[in-house]
Amino acid sequence: KGLIAGVVNCTLALTMGEQFPAPAMTATMMAVGLMGYGVSLVLFVLALRGLGTARTGAYFSTAPFVGALIALTVLGESASPVFWLASALMVWGVWLHLTEKHEHEHSHERLEHSHSHRHDEHHQHDHEFAWHGQEPHSHPHSHALVTHKHPHFPDLHHRHAH
Repeated sequence: KGLIAGVVNCTLALTMGEQFPAPAMTATMMAVGLMGYGVSLVLFVLALRGLGTARTGAYFSTAPFVGALIALTVLGESASPVFWLASALMVWGVWLHLTEKHEHEHSHERLEHSHSHRHDEHHQHDHEFAWHGQEPHSHPHSHALVTHKHPHFPDLHHRHAH
């Protein structure tokens, strides 16, 4: 999608008489696009999978504040008291998300999926390959039906009604 958009936009610009930028400028613009759009989109999709839509949306919505902080520190911009109040509320909201834990009996349905994991109480399975460690690894695996009680927050394995 991005490649097609880039080709179309470059074609339109050249058709309208614009000059193609110098190679160094082109490389700089491509690096900014890769970091600002490409990497952030990959991280966003991974966060959707691991954190869920609500948490991902909440964390992703902090991006303008990160940009504003960069403008304040790097470019010497100034900020109003409303900005600082909004920033404090945003930091407080993220802190609430990060520190949320609750405990109750809950059930995990049988599930088959693939993601990076360690062997913990949610990941008790055999491997079809040699395995001897506890470091994170990724492969398709199954979860059995289990009911238990432990501190947790809504994540890939804890999406249940309360």
